[in-house]
Amino acid sequence: MRILLIEDDAAIGDGLRAGLSRLGFTVDWFTDGQTGLAALPAASYDAVVLDLGLPRRDGLDVLAQWRRQGCPEPVLILTARDTLDDRLQGLDSGADDYLGKPFALAEVAARLRALIRRRHGKAAPVLTLGSIALDPAARTVTRGGQPVDLTAREVELLELFMSAKGRTLPRAAIEEKLYGWDDEVGSNTIEVTIHRLRRKLGSEVIRTLRGAGYALGTDGADGGDGGSGAEQS
Repeated sequence: MRILLIEDDAAIGDGLRAGLSRLGFTVDWFTDGQTGLAALPAASYDAVVLDLGLPRRDGLDVLAQWRRQGCPEPVLILTARDTLDDRLQGLDSGADDYLGKPFALAEVAARLRALIRRRHGKAAPVLTLGSIALDPAARTVTRGGQPVDLTAREVELLELFMSAKGRTLPRAAIEEKLYGWDDEVGSNTIEVTIHRLRRKLGSEVIRTLRGAGYALGTDGADGGDGGSGAEQS
C-alpha cells in the first residue's frame, strides 16, 4: 500500500519511511506543506501521514485544501500538538485519525491498516480468497492453513489484488501502488512477480485480461477455473 508521508523532522521522517517500508508499505516522504499539498493529487495513495507544524504551509491548511479539492484519501495526523482542542480541530478539518508524538511505529502501522480497510469497506483484518489467507499485519500468507513462503514484494502484490477484489488493475496502476517516486521498475518486474505468485499459490490466483491488465482470480484448491475469458500468462 502506498503512503504519502509529510514530516519535516529528518529523524522522525527517516524512521517512519524505513520502518513502514519494512512493514510492507511504499512510502513517499516530503518535508514541507507546500510540496506535500501538490503530491497527494499527483499519485495514487492509499493513506496519508501528516504532521501539522510544517514549513511553507501548515498541516491543517494542507488538509483543509485537500478536502476542498475533494481528495478522499484517509489522513492520519501525527503531531506534537496533542491537546484536546488540537485533536478536535484536526478531526473537524477532515482528518480520519489523530496520533500524538511520541508514538510507536507499530501503532502508526496498525492505524494506517485500519484506515485503509475502512476506505475499502473491509472490516476483517485478514484478507481471504478461498483457502488463501493473508494477514497484512503479520505479513504472512497461508493456503489451507499451511504457511506459504512469499517474498515481501509478493506479499505486497497479493495484498493489492486481494484489496481490489473485483477490479481490473492495469500494469501502470500496479506499479504506481507498489513503487515510490525514487524506485526503479524493470520492464517485466510486475510480470515476473505475478508468475511467481501463480507458481506458489496456483495459476488461477491472478488472471491476465488481454489489453486491460490483471485481476484477482480464484483459489484453485476450491475448484475455481480462473475466470472465463481470461488469458493466463
